[in-house]
Amino acid sequence: MKRTRRNSKNKARNIVFNYIKENAKIYLILIIIFFIGLILGILFVNNSNETQSNQISSYINNFINSVKENYQISTKELLFSSIFNNICIATLLWFLGSTVIGVPLIYLVIGYKGYCIGYTISAITATLGTEKAILFIFSTMLLQNIIYIPAIITLAVSGIKLYRLIMEDRRRENIKLQIFKHTIFSLLILTILICSSLVETYISGNLSQMLIKYC
Repeated sequence: MKRTRRNSKNKARNIVFNYIKENAKIYLILIIIFFIGLILGILFVNNSNETQSNQISSYINNFINSVKENYQISTKELLFSSIFNNICIATLLWFLGSTVIGVPLIYLVIGYKGYCIGYTISAITATLGTEKAILFIFSTMLLQNIIYIPAIITLAVSGIKLYRLIMEDRRRENIKLQIFKHTIFSLLILTILICSSLVETYISGNLSQMLIKYC
């Protein structure tokens, strides 16, 4: 049994490693685009005017104060909201990857996700200061994004790879086969995204209620 499990783990690792190796260039491009979005989000907050800065600070402070006052966030609502959002992003990336004209938009989606994360991190840091911001980001964002970000980038890679395979062989049989493979892969990534929703709800949610009192 132990040998079988080890062999299964080794096979899974080899599959993942080979997939990343085969698509290293696409991964690199998407990671660069993600970080460009991240930097743009940070720069936007740093260069925002006083009114925008006050609005951002007010929103974050109100959220922190509501948690400190033992405001109860509905776990069920948070979970369903997170799962719904992840289904939407997985469906969007699947659809864009399955259409020739949609492939360029995949890069925009990844860049936008980077922008949103950069914006959020910069806004929190500007409002709370570096030390408290680290605590806040760790408790509310870090854990689920360790799963979420690699998952959406991998799904984006699958979509771009699908486009290239179809361009190489435009036979109807090949197109159907590649779209089918992309769909199965997308469903696998969706299960990973749902795991990130569970982490966000049950681990990050509890952590935020415990640690946010020190912010």
